[in-house]
Amino acid sequence: MTDIEQPLTASVQERRTIHADSWRFGLIALIAFLTLVDLFAAQAVLPSLVERFQVSRATMGFAVNASTLGMALAGLLVAFVGSGLDRRNGIWISLAILSVPTTLLAFTDNIIVFAALRVLQGLCMSTAFTLTAAYLSEHFSAGKASTALAAYVTGNVASNLFGRMLSAAVAGIGGLSTNFLVFAALNLLGAALVWFTLKRTTSMMRSDDRGNLTMRIWGGHLADPELRRVFAIGFLILFVFIGTYTYVNFRIVTLGVRRMALGLVYLVFLPSIFTTPFAGRLASAVGPATGIVLTLAIAIVGLVALLSAYLPVILIGLTLVAVGTFLAQAMATGVVGQHARSDKAGASGIYLASYYTGGMAGSVVLGQVYDHVGWNASVYVLIAALAAAMLLGGSLSVPHR
Repeated sequence: MTDIEQPLTASVQERRTIHADSWRFGLIALIAFLTLVDLFAAQAVLPSLVERFQVSRATMGFAVNASTLGMALAGLLVAFVGSGLDRRNGIWISLAILSVPTTLLAFTDNIIVFAALRVLQGLCMSTAFTLTAAYLSEHFSAGKASTALAAYVTGNVASNLFGRMLSAAVAGIGGLSTNFLVFAALNLLGAALVWFTLKRTTSMMRSDDRGNLTMRIWGGHLADPELRRVFAIGFLILFVFIGTYTYVNFRIVTLGVRRMALGLVYLVFLPSIFTTPFAGRLASAVGPATGIVLTLAIAIVGLVALLSAYLPVILIGLTLVAVGTFLAQAMATGVVGQHARSDKAGASGIYLASYYTGGMAGSVVLGQVYDHVGWNASVYVLIAALAAAMLLGGSLSVPHR
């Protein structure tokens, strides 16, 4: 081989590697999308669900977001007892089972059954989510693992946007029952995609064989003031996110937006698809503490805009809330992995449990405030929650990388 041929061959090989990586990361994003597409899609049809079940907005908001309770429980359970699970089988089986409660949602008119099915959805989604995160961290080199996880987060952000848009469009055309059946089909598509594309594995994330030792380690996480702050920040972030995007639907409808067009409102998530992957760079540039404070400040500006009676201003506000909270969430997740000195999976499980518990609390608290006091009071509560998260973020002592 000549000296000229060698660099040409290396160049071709490099392009092939880049192409292969792009395909893999795109596949990861698609799996993430299909894993969490059910989580927030029902929020786009909340007004229609209120009419179907003849309950208050607060009750329906609680039932729809009951999935976050399942997410919190499964995050802890999988991290605690998941040792030895084959990740690929765990992911595709979870997504296949997810199609069952999704299908049953199409046929129930009982609000208690609806809420229970949403909890089951959360259990399945969180199991698949946690196993996939472990799979990515184990099957990519240190350099590519962060890119793979960023692709996964981006797919999650996309599910927030396109899941809501699809839900509103399908419900508007074919009704609520058809909507849930379509999402059940997406669950099965996700299961098939994982089955055919992911390699078989032999073990789950690291876990201690002795449960009492694991509990002592987790007790150490909870006793760590730095981690407690991050857990609280996660709680408050999803408290605000769920509270905002659940009940803003009713506010928008009062401004004359047709229910079928509600899905288009969620184009406000589109910028977040492009900004969220830069969370790591921002944290490296200014430090995680400063980064969290700055991004939450952006979200607060967005919340203030939600006090407006003009739809364009509200849409700008929703865009800023999404950009700010997604960036802060990505950086907070990084802080957990950086600060936990042992059993990082357990620390992540506690963080996810706190995060999704905050979402459940947001749906309950904001529903009551909205029903009894009104929209503006709800926004003030959300602003206070993010202000508290900013104070916690500013007190973090994670070193600047």
